[in-house]
Amino acid sequence: MDPGVQTIASSIGMPDYVLDAVRSIDGVKYAVPLYSGGALVKLRDGAYQAVTVIGLDDTSLYGRPAMQQGRIEDIYAENGFIAINDPEFHKLGNPTLGSDFELNDHRGVIVGIGTVASSGLFGSPTLYTTYKRAVEYIPSARFTTSYILVEPRSEADIPHIQEVVHALGYLAYTKREFMQRIADFYKYETGLGTNILLMTAISFIVGLSISGQTFYTFILENLEKFGALKAIGAKGHELVAMILFQATFTALTGYGFGVGLCAGLITLARMRIPDYSAIISFGNLALAFVMVIVIAASSSYLGVRRVLRIEPFDVFRG
Repeated sequence: MDPGVQTIASSIGMPDYVLDAVRSIDGVKYAVPLYSGGALVKLRDGAYQAVTVIGLDDTSLYGRPAMQQGRIEDIYAENGFIAINDPEFHKLGNPTLGSDFELNDHRGVIVGIGTVASSGLFGSPTLYTTYKRAVEYIPSARFTTSYILVEPRSEADIPHIQEVVHALGYLAYTKREFMQRIADFYKYETGLGTNILLMTAISFIVGLSISGQTFYTFILENLEKFGALKAIGAKGHELVAMILFQATFTALTGYGFGVGLCAGLITLARMRIPDYSAIISFGNLALAFVMVIVIAASSSYLGVRRVLRIEPFDVFRG
């Protein structure tokens, strides 16, 4: 792909010679072009709807969606398009096989309904067709190859392919690297990452303040009991151990309830939205656990200081 691409939605066309050059690289099993672009379609009821059009290689249809209705071969039919059944599908008027629309004064016909691993992030329905038809129907710049899909002969050939493509002035990424590039763009070059960071920081501060205040209030309400224990011979480290045990038990219980509630909400969301992409990773669990430990330790520190300063004489005199 072009080095200027930051997200899947901002594809930049490449000259045709790049495809031939990539196919000639040692280690490339095959390479096919892919078109990705936006368009405005006119639906049957006269409404206009922005869509994302994916143009598959006419020969191989590499990257084709899984079919729910119809046959993938019908994409070769006159004006044939495949609609993707995702959360944005209803914006096309919930089309069925044979539904038609207008795209740049060209007639389009839904010949199949398919699914993909995940839908787009931009709130527009997705249509698949052949590369040649997409280029013909949608006005575009001089270069029309948005991406080149490459199948290496083996994983050992990937570094060499990336090196040669880089020498051509373009970039070659594996699937994981491409996903990470898009994720980094949204996290570090848009407001999304900042908003998530602010929400996390505010949640941590609120949790720390509430738990600290609650635990300190508990210590004050039971100050006489701690004083009595100290008067009958309880050592300071024993009282500290009692407080730490209470704080640890409370923190772990709250942590367990929080993880369970989060997992339940994600499960519920996936039942309503099939391609809902939120996950709970081990890194998330570890980070949340560290934050809980910090909150518990800070809350315990306030209680421990108060208990260690108490004098049995003051308690009984009161």
